[in-house]
Amino acid sequence: MNAAIVLAGGSGQRMGQEIPKQFINVYDKPILIYTLESFQKHPEIDYIEAVCIDGWHSVLSAYARQFHIDKLKKIVLGGETCQESIRNGVFDLNDVCGDDDIVVIHDGIRPLIEEGVLSDVIAKCRKYGNGVTSLPYNEQIFLVDDDISTTKYIPRETLRRVSTPQAYKYGVLKKRYKEAFEKGIGIQKSAYANTMMVELGERLYFAAGSDRNIKLTTKEDLDIFKAYVKSERLTK
Repeated sequence: MNAAIVLAGGSGQRMGQEIPKQFINVYDKPILIYTLESFQKHPEIDYIEAVCIDGWHSVLSAYARQFHIDKLKKIVLGGETCQESIRNGVFDLNDVCGDDDIVVIHDGIRPLIEEGVLSDVIAKCRKYGNGVTSLPYNEQIFLVDDDISTTKYIPRETLRRVSTPQAYKYGVLKKRYKEAFEKGIGIQKSAYANTMMVELGERLYFAAGSDRNIKLTTKEDLDIFKAYVKSERLTK
């Protein structure tokens, strides 16, 4: 079985809105529903679990019914941090997933998932044990010496931008989250499943990515998303 954990636990303060950004309506549909629809439509996703901010579970349930997201089987309470939210979602799948089942983790505020990207993440996980969405890095990266100058750079050919979706075999994912929280490794601040896995000694395997797969963090990101949606509607 292939399950998806969709994270919707953030408050989205940088968006400057009164409601969590994942629930902002774009053309009469919440951002989170656009995300969930990609998993609903994908033939290799069998089960969806959302990790949701407190107080919005019933709202999400109502939206799921309205937009026919019937693969959404469980809504789990988010944590204080992103890693706590992922952990809650992972542990809650204990009675649903076997060790060899694939679990895809994705940010609810990345609504422009292409089917091919999701398919490749699953395929890489099936072959190697995990798969992480990635893209080449096209800018030059310099190391800071003293805040105003530098003498070193990192060749961009050695870099990859990694985001979500990410896929892992459930047995390893559950084991590593238990270990991470017991030892306090890979769970601080901006840590995510991928960075935690590397800190705990796992090798990650690159899967296909897309420049469309933007994370909606600011008002400018929201404007870009609206433009994508409008363009797609005009071409249908």
